[in-house]
Amino acid sequence: MSLTEQAAAAAQIPPQGGRGPGAAEGILRRQALRESAARTYARSLPIVPVRARGLTIEGADGRRYLDCLSGAGTLALGHNHPVVLEAIRGVLDSGAPLHVLDLATPVKDAFTTELFANLPAGLASDARVQFCGPAGTDAVEAALKLVRAATGRSGLLAFAGAYHGMTAGALSASGGATDVRVTRLPYPQDYRCPFGIGGTEGARLSAAWTESLLDDPKGGVPAPAGMLVEPVQGEGGVHPAPDEWLRRMREITRTRGIPLIADEVQTGVGRTGAFWGVDHAGVVPDVMVLSKAIGGSLPLAVIVYRSELDVWEPGAHAGTFRGNQLAMAAGTATLAYVRRNGLAERAAELGGRMLAALRGLAADQPCVGDVRGRGLMLGVEIVDPDTGAAAPALAAAIRQGCLDRGLIVELGGRHGAVVRLLPPLTLTDEQATAVLDRLADAVPAAAH
Repeated sequence: MSLTEQAAAAAQIPPQGGRGPGAAEGILRRQALRESAARTYARSLPIVPVRARGLTIEGADGRRYLDCLSGAGTLALGHNHPVVLEAIRGVLDSGAPLHVLDLATPVKDAFTTELFANLPAGLASDARVQFCGPAGTDAVEAALKLVRAATGRSGLLAFAGAYHGMTAGALSASGGATDVRVTRLPYPQDYRCPFGIGGTEGARLSAAWTESLLDDPKGGVPAPAGMLVEPVQGEGGVHPAPDEWLRRMREITRTRGIPLIADEVQTGVGRTGAFWGVDHAGVVPDVMVLSKAIGGSLPLAVIVYRSELDVWEPGAHAGTFRGNQLAMAAGTATLAYVRRNGLAERAAELGGRMLAALRGLAADQPCVGDVRGRGLMLGVEIVDPDTGAAAPALAAAIRQGCLDRGLIVELGGRHGAVVRLLPPLTLTDEQATAVLDRLADAVPAAAH
């Protein structure tokens, strides 16, 4: 009996996993009985993946799906890309230790070298990297602890609609938090502008409001240790930050000695049509929070920051699983592949064409209120055609209609009414057409 068969026998499952509709139903039934009520994607996407490559997932029931969720943006190269698999096998076959805490290894050295080669030049020339626990939310926690230690201040500036994770500090900076010491600032958007204006003027007012609040001695703002911002609000509804506004935030924070923290967990590694979301505006933050795609599909999270902020004592932020060798190898391969093959530029070009096609859909379908995004980070806001109000139930019906047609999408936005598309950066023209066709079929079907 092979090692694979022995392991499968020990787990009491077939070597290839359960196959067929009956097996899939049984697995889903046992999941519902055993797993926490906090599970999310499993509720809206009741499939049992058994094989995957690139854009495609095959379920245990034999159906194939086009995956435009991509691990919530984790899979920059799609599922099981050959360069990622080769990198992982290379570590496994080398006999290298898989668990090393924060010790130096050749695998880690290769990762940091490739990472620094892709950072904004103004940061890479004088930066430090902190390996965190393997989730992006832990990296957010590390960033908040870092700037508070460096500045001696405790306040935080964050934005309405933000999402930074589910641990205490990260959640307190997210848009749905209550009873926290975070100053919430307006994030500019066109479709539902907080000032009712949108466009360049709405963004200007957002910046002016921020500046006025910080300089008002009676503004009630705790002395801020940092400003935390997403270059594109993803879970908040796919709202790209206007370039000029982001440059203004950089100037506002710089002149007041406030570290600027860019949350690039979902926007990094080419997703938005530039290697990092801040690159569109030419902004160099003081801290970058990185996770998801940097691990090449495996768990990895880091913060990169200006050396002058590096005031921590040893052990000030630690974690047992911060030295994931397989993730670092997969991440190195992914970062290098995106860089060498111009996938950020490809995302900008293909994403622009997909955005134009989706706007054509909006012109024909009254329930599509707005289409927006940057690169291959796209959102379609679903509304009640009569009132213009967000229509989460209809958005959920569209998501189900997409799944019925073999397309995996998820929802986001303030009311869960934004259909989100996060396809891999390796998406071909033909695949993009198939994705758009299935979505364009699902929308009117659900609306009617």
